[in-house]
Amino acid sequence: MIPQSFIQDLLARVDIVDVIERYLPLKKGGANYFACCPFHGEKSPSFSVSPSKQFYHCFGCGAHGSALGFMMEYSGLNFVEAVKELAAQVGMQVPDDGKFAARAPDDTHERLVEAMTRTAQFYREQLKQHPAAIDYLKRRGLSGEIAARFGIGYAPRQGLDKLFPDYRAKVLADAGLVIDNEEGRRYDRFRDRIMFPILDRRGRVIAFGGRVLDKGEPKYLNSPETPLFEKGRELYGLFQAQKAIRDAGSALVVEGYMDVVALAQFGIDNAVAALGTATTPHHINTLLRQTDRVVFCFDGDAAGRKAAWRALENALEALRDDATLAFLFLPEQHDPDSFVRAEGAEAFRAAARSATPLGTFLVQTLRAQCDMDSAEGRARFVHEARPLVTRIAAPLLRLQVVKSIAEESALTQQEVEQAFGTGNPPPNRQARRADTVTAPPARRAPRPGNGRRKPPSKVDTLLRLVLHHPQWAARLPVDLIPDDSPEARALISIIDATSVGDLMPGCGLGALIERFRETEHGETLARAAGELVEAEFDDAIVETLFEDALRALHADAIAAEIARLTARAADGGLDAAGRHRLAELLLEKRNLAGAGKV
Repeated sequence: MIPQSFIQDLLARVDIVDVIERYLPLKKGGANYFACCPFHGEKSPSFSVSPSKQFYHCFGCGAHGSALGFMMEYSGLNFVEAVKELAAQVGMQVPDDGKFAARAPDDTHERLVEAMTRTAQFYREQLKQHPAAIDYLKRRGLSGEIAARFGIGYAPRQGLDKLFPDYRAKVLADAGLVIDNEEGRRYDRFRDRIMFPILDRRGRVIAFGGRVLDKGEPKYLNSPETPLFEKGRELYGLFQAQKAIRDAGSALVVEGYMDVVALAQFGIDNAVAALGTATTPHHINTLLRQTDRVVFCFDGDAAGRKAAWRALENALEALRDDATLAFLFLPEQHDPDSFVRAEGAEAFRAAARSATPLGTFLVQTLRAQCDMDSAEGRARFVHEARPLVTRIAAPLLRLQVVKSIAEESALTQQEVEQAFGTGNPPPNRQARRADTVTAPPARRAPRPGNGRRKPPSKVDTLLRLVLHHPQWAARLPVDLIPDDSPEARALISIIDATSVGDLMPGCGLGALIERFRETEHGETLARAAGELVEAEFDDAIVETLFEDALRALHADAIAAEIARLTARAADGGLDAAGRHRLAELLLEKRNLAGAGKV
């Protein structure tokens, strides 16, 4: 049996949005993310993922759960398999059955992060001690402030053997910091390079990019993929750029580290770069969670246009009608670094504002490849467009592109749609983004009788509030909770688990649900959690609701005790102590009533 402490630690480390986004394209709507539900057929998104609660819920079919629950439901894994799959994603080792008490949980992830953090600090210190590296950065026009903001450093020919006393430690190889050759000799992976730390969205160093000072191959060298780093999911500079992206209302995607830092030197702080790979759908989904306008900036040469086309192909399933993807092609003699230095920041911003929208770029590029003066060329144009246009997830944009293709090819819109087979929405609904982000109206399964829901009891309200804020369970006196319903018994169990330290402080809703998965309270808590997602509490009043419900329970307890003592008094059975207690209770009840609380 896997210890509950391990499961809670695992759920504290994973982000349910990242987990589900590996399988579904999520779109932000308010505080949550939405997609078409993978568990039942639907055309509009009713599948909601809450990053604050670490919980998913479908308003249509009622499916709900934690990151573990999603893995089990979506991938058909059993509980242990799902735990192992999630643990592998964050570099944790699942403890063997029966051996947990004999050893501490595996700390591989922490040791990898620590090694990367120490190495980044070492590289920054080395930069100060190597004038040639400082001169290189100065020649590239970078200030000390920008170098510090991005944590830029320098890797000497060999140095980690002095930083780490156990240079042969496995963690250094696992982190991608060293290489072991066939003869068994170990040496630093990065040598004589300007070093760019790559940060995750929490600001932790997870990888490095290194650039040679002058000549040498490869010019850029990235960390290999490790338990911390998957290059297709990370963007260089995103951690530093997040606020600027929100402020600017757009994100710039450039090709390299130096482009990002050079633009930042000129006050253009909303730029990021892919990491030695083409822009992936995950990259685009990540950026569209930050902003509704993404501009890809490429060199104007053939290589730049080829990279732009790959980005377009990878973006099609991520497109939304309320978002814009555009392409900025610089003059052939320029890259972003040289252009902003030659023309200035405002010229660069103006060029980005006038970037070519994706739909226009798609049609123009295909048109240029075909002889549009011949029937054969126009037929080829439509033929080449079909596999691309049918992948466009945004229905209105898809329609606009179809109309443009019809005009260019001298066909009617209906004829192009017939050729594309797009009379209905494109296939593979699960692999495209939802059409809207507004949270759908709550839809619940039919209830017996007239289907009307009875008002929640005080205990129901307190249970939902504790699910909303699990740490509040510690504020509830267990003796006030009447043991007269499944909800009450579930709430008592949460209070008990909190009091003995069986629930991690600050655990989310998902972790709390998993704690009681195989208990008699599992179904009750899962149902209450689903109802909580359907009808969110207003954060401005949750504290008041909690205090009012607690006072109401207190009043109920007073009323019940008064009733018992009054009944005994009617039978002549109250002694002096009993009469005194009854008087106290009546006074307390009047005080509560006078305060308007009962």
